[in-house]
Amino acid sequence: MAASTRTSKPAYHCTECGWTAVKWVGRCGECQAWGSVVEAGAATAGPTTKATAATTPARPIGEIDATASERRPTGVAEFDRVLGGGLVPGAVVLLAGEPGVGKSTLLLDVAARAARTGRTVLYVTGEESAGQVRLRAERIGALDSGLLLAAETDLGAVLAHIEAQDPGLLLVDSIQTIASASIDGAAGGVSQVREVASALIQAAKSRGCPMVLVGHVTREGTVAGPRLVEHLVDVVCQFEGEQHSQLRLLRAIKNRFGSVDEVGCFQLLDTGIEGVADPSGLFLSREGAHVAGTCATITIDGKRPLPAEIQALVAPSALSNPRRATSGIDSSRVAMILAVLQRRVGVAVAADDVYVSTIGGARVTEPAADVALALALASARADRPVREGLVAIGEVALSGAVRPVTGLGQRVAEAARLGFTEVLVPATAQAVEAPAGVTVHAVATIREAVERAVPRS
Repeated sequence: MAASTRTSKPAYHCTECGWTAVKWVGRCGECQAWGSVVEAGAATAGPTTKATAATTPARPIGEIDATASERRPTGVAEFDRVLGGGLVPGAVVLLAGEPGVGKSTLLLDVAARAARTGRTVLYVTGEESAGQVRLRAERIGALDSGLLLAAETDLGAVLAHIEAQDPGLLLVDSIQTIASASIDGAAGGVSQVREVASALIQAAKSRGCPMVLVGHVTREGTVAGPRLVEHLVDVVCQFEGEQHSQLRLLRAIKNRFGSVDEVGCFQLLDTGIEGVADPSGLFLSREGAHVAGTCATITIDGKRPLPAEIQALVAPSALSNPRRATSGIDSSRVAMILAVLQRRVGVAVAADDVYVSTIGGARVTEPAADVALALALASARADRPVREGLVAIGEVALSGAVRPVTGLGQRVAEAARLGFTEVLVPATAQAVEAPAGVTVHAVATIREAVERAVPRS
């Protein structure tokens, strides 16, 4: 033939993350989801992109004006902590979380605080009507004349609002509810989310307007929609919290302008959401601390030291298989510590029901809480409280040895700030300078820790 015929191959994409392939496969090559790859139509090879005239000339990096990218605080200290100090002009933040965790309430508070500084703030809602958002704003005290509200679900209408208002801050709640008329499929689909995100990000960056997008999460807790959206935005934040707890934690999964090691603490109340600069009151129950089965520890979430109180109850069981129930702490970790106590210390718990819980909805995941967990269990089994004013830090090995943990000096300093007078630390750790009024005890084994912390009389 004189001319080659252009061939087309069927294209497939993953409905979970947007990964594409030229042939069907049972498992997505990106997110590893089964049965999520579907046919998207024919992909036809097109001409290559040719070079065009540059819109702006390249300049030496030293001549670039950095003052235009200075951070602007949002007015919410805990949110600024996670962002790295505030919002950078033109930055795009994706805020994800489960329904009802408080994403919309937090953004409405941020919008009102920004409007009070004289900036024009555009809040686009596709989840609720304008009247519903107005009622929430009145309840949390977020009414301001500089806060503009638009209830839209069409991408073209949203872009028109941006053109007309030229806001200093843009908030979209949520990206899964906005759809483009030029793209097939319902709102929230992979193609729709990709198109909406690209258009909004281009509009925000061309104006130097910071933008916060609200995103849904999947059953596994990951950000819903194509993984491409996470690569397009500058910051990805995850808002976490238990349904029956007031505590909310905000952490950055990705941050081009700062660290991802910071954690923001919030308290969700009937009057709105409040940042908690010192969350120790949420995680410690001082009024009942000196009782059997209770021990405190200091965990580190990101760069932030947070106290945690572990409570245990050990009672004789009437069942052939004693019950083990946990809340806020990994059940397999509890089982391991119970085995170590039984074998290495001689604490007989095999025939008892064991219940372990944390205070305030805190989740303890790091091994540094092992010693505190072991002391709480040993104290509950002996029905004798641990020494008053004591906090325990360290990892427990299967051999019964107490292993060192990271950030020990930071943990001890936080324990001293909270008023604890004694700290148990691993003997193999580097020497830690004891703050004024605090006694540091180095223990090599969990048996030694139990004998020191749970006195016999």
